Parts: sequence; C-alpha cells; structure tokens
Amino acid sequence: MTAARPARRAGSVARRLVAASLAGVLAFGVAGCDGDSAAELQTIRIGMLTVLEGSLQAPGSELRDGFQLYLDMHGGRLGGHPAEMVVGDEGYDPKVAVESATKLLEQEKVSAITGIINGGSVAAIQPLINEHKVPFIGGLGRPALTDVTYVWHTNLISVEPGVAMAPFVKQQVKRGKVYAIGPDFQSGRDELRGFVETFTELGGRLANPTGDAVFSPFPVTEDFGPYLKEIAESGADAIYCFFDAQNAITFVKQYAASEVSHLPLYAAGFVTEPASLPEQGDAAEGIYNGLNYSPDLDNAANREFVAAWNAAYPGRVPTSVVMASYDAAAVLDRAIAAAGTNPSPEAINTAIGGLGQLNSPRGPWQFAKSTHAPIQKWYLRQVRRDGRALTNVVVSELATLGG
Repeated sequence: MTAARPARRAGSVARRLVAASLAGVLAFGVAGCDGDSAAELQTIRIGMLTVLEGSLQAPGSELRDGFQLYLDMHGGRLGGHPAEMVVGDEGYDPKVAVESATKLLEQEKVSAITGIINGGSVAAIQPLINEHKVPFIGGLGRPALTDVTYVWHTNLISVEPGVAMAPFVKQQVKRGKVYAIGPDFQSGRDELRGFVETFTELGGRLANPTGDAVFSPFPVTEDFGPYLKEIAESGADAIYCFFDAQNAITFVKQYAASEVSHLPLYAAGFVTEPASLPEQGDAAEGIYNGLNYSPDLDNAANREFVAAWNAAYPGRVPTSVVMASYDAAAVLDRAIAAAGTNPSPEAINTAIGGLGQLNSPRGPWQFAKSTHAPIQKWYLRQVRRDGRALTNVVVSELATLGG
C-alpha cells in the first residue's frame, strides 16, 4: 500500500499506513503473537508531529524516517499490533502544532504522539496531552517541564548539549573569553542557556557585550555578517554556537569566510549533522561538537541500526534525530506489548514508566524518573575527513547526563 503524501499547508494531517518491508532486527525485543490472536488485535495509531517544509524540513524527515525504519524492521507492528502512523504538520509556530495535535487526538484517535522539533511546541501541546491522557514520546529536545506525567523524550532536554560541552570548552580556552550565539526560538534559547550557565559556573567568561548569549532571527537568518563583526570587536578567544539545518550551514560558511575564522568554533552536535556537512565543506573541518550519538559508535545495536538505515536510505548518514525517533518507536513497541491485549493510551503511558534500561544504538539508557528524559552518555566529536567525505568522529566521552 502506498503511503499518502503529507499535505503541505500548516496544520494539515495526512494518514500513513505502514506496511512491512524488511525482516526484523529486535533491538528492543517485544512479545510475539500467534497468527489467530494477531488477527484480532486492534490497530494502534500513532500521531507523528513534525515539520513538513521550509528550513527544518531535513530534521522533520529524519523524525519520520527513523520511526518508519523501526516499523519496517518489525513487520509494521508495535507490540504485536498492526501500526498506523498519522502525520501532522508541526509548522514553525506552536499554534500550528496545537491545531495538528488536536486533530490527531480528537479526530484520528491516536494512542500516542511522537516527533516535534521545537521544544516550544511540546509545552504548547502539553495541556492537550494531559486532557486526553495520551502519552507523548518526543524524538528531539524540549524545555524543562513541571508536569511530565504524559511527556517522555528519547533524545534530550534542550539545555544538555551546552551543559555537556561547557567543561571541554572551558578547558580549551582556559582564561580566554567565549562568544555564545544561537537562534531565537525556544530550543535555541534553552541550548545556549545550558552552555552559558554551566560555562560561567565553571569560571568561564563570556565575550558577549551584554554578558548574555546573542540570538539571531528564527527560522532563517541569511546574513550573519553583523554578528561576526560584533564577535571580532568583542575580543573573543573562541565561539560557541547552536544552530540547526539551514542556519547551521549558513553560519559555518560565513564564519569561515570572516575575519574571525581563526577563532576556534565549538558547537552543539546539531551544527555539524551529516545533512549539513556537504554544503559546509572545508569550513566545518576541525569543529569540536557534543552530542548523545554518532554513527561510528561500536556496539551491536548501532551496527544493526546503521546497516538497516544504509539499506533503506542509501547515501544518507543516520543522525541523532533518526536514532531517537527509531528509539521512540522501540519504546512504544515494548510498552504496547506490556500494556495488555487492547491497551488504552493511559495503559501504554503506565507501561512506558516500567520499561527500565533500554538497549539502543547510542548505548544503554533509561528514562529518568524526574524528567522522563534519557540518562545517557554524551560524546565529544570532531569533524574530520574520511577520504573525500567529512564526518563526525567520536573523540571521547564528555559526561553522563540525566536523572
């Protein structure tokens, strides 16, 4: 059966029925069903909220494709049930995410929601999630929330990349000053806050004239010239940044062509993700960055995951977004299997809380009880050449965060 193409207007919802296409690799292991009982099981519908077009289309497709990969590898089933993925547009305004989430919950009757790029959208849909008692299993980042009863994340809390990188940057610049910059939206502000707070607590000094990180317009800034000029005038000894997708490409290229190109550039790992590296080219080489995943991690689950991804999407390198969305599907797989024959959304949510340690391409991790986000290792990576191609190579472990 051919999947329906998601509608291109904001707030639209497109239904996608997932069919089996690959033999399974059971990284997370689920309860099996015999043929007769499987035929009687209800179809489990999962809402996928993600950006469908524009500057964040690339990570938007990674969220969908990571989830799809897991489904294809497991016969189009979650917890033994036939699985149907229903795609809704997150858009660039949290109001669009709320509109789409409302449709998924009230019209499509999904048993869980996953996806979301902008952490602000998570906070915006939380009242709906709580009202309907439907779990949300995010595949990227989010801000800290007071009530996480129905909110789970398989990737990260948005402050964590900066928290993980700050000690390394402080060690490298010693007594020097660092200029911090990122995009002006919820996730960008959180990412930079994690770095700035941790860096200054360690005794680091910011070069930013106001003493706070600087933020560029979101979703797209085409000219970073004024910011790079300010960096030059600030007396900075290094730069720390978070950007994603098109902003990451533009900033790195313009930095390399600017008068501050001699300054070391440190970054959250999203700045040098594989989709950006070909366009960044030589400008990205040597950048140290921190993230919770790299495709060169040497463990059995990652080797199986990378091999399956390469077979399904040749020419594309799996990212942390792909990995975390794949893991979101795996979490649902185990939870649905544990939640009974015809599980309610609330029963699935309860089962997620009892999963314990999970085996993943990133290595073993588990949900923290207080945040419902991963307790996991963070890795220092550096952009290096592998033949003609640029890739992120794991240099060392940075820290274990979460809890």
